[in-house]
Amino acid sequence: MQDARSDGPLPTGAGPAGPRIRPRRMGVLTSMRAKPSVVRTGRNLAAACLLAALVLAAPDAGAQSRHPVSGRVIAQVMGYEGAAWLERPEREYEEQPSKAIAALDIKPGQVVADVGAGSGYYTVRLAERVGPTGQVFATDIQPEMLDLLRARVTRARLDHVQFVRSTETDPRLPEGRFDLILMVDVYHELARPQEVLRKLRASLKPDGRLVLIEFRKESAWVPIREEHKMSVKEARMELEAEGYRFDRVIDVLPWQHILVFRR
Repeated sequence: MQDARSDGPLPTGAGPAGPRIRPRRMGVLTSMRAKPSVVRTGRNLAAACLLAALVLAAPDAGAQSRHPVSGRVIAQVMGYEGAAWLERPEREYEEQPSKAIAALDIKPGQVVADVGAGSGYYTVRLAERVGPTGQVFATDIQPEMLDLLRARVTRARLDHVQFVRSTETDPRLPEGRFDLILMVDVYHELARPQEVLRKLRASLKPDGRLVLIEFRKESAWVPIREEHKMSVKEARMELEAEGYRFDRVIDVLPWQHILVFRR
């Protein structure tokens, strides 16, 4: 996931539904994995710096590679130490995940997957949408994230969520089962994206959707490090190279694209 940054003063708004952000210049938080939000108060700045310091203490994951099709830099994975950023109270205000869930038009009884689910912020929302007759598979490569996810699902008393420990090359999902596979700010971090995409395509039903939610690279003012953003062009190049059919972009979020692909 991503480190926050601004390359210059931020606008006071991003259109009618956009975030209202006080103009501020911030330096790049050079954390390899931290993903702090836009900083609007001294308290938030201190928390962001603390989070950056925590993850900077983690071992170096090595040099970043580039995608062989689009040439984009593949970002480092956010460690479980940054899970608090996923749960920050201002996330609804900044990213409007409720609007994202509504835009996905999920039906009761569907089978969906939350790939790279992290602490389960989206998982519980997906589970509520599909209802008890549906099923959610939540995957992550970090066992610590899965522990956080299990605890959250238990608190929510959702018994139709399955947990899957995935790998860099295999999400470990059953084939031909899914109406929807969702990755929220995850795809750009996949170390082996081509191999994962092939596995995910096999897991979709014939009319199933793969949906990526990614911070917009086309919007320079979005306060996220460049390697943690994706453009529509990059996403299409990479996924169409693996046989996916581009469906549409749903641009209803302040900072992110919702990119819909079909099997």
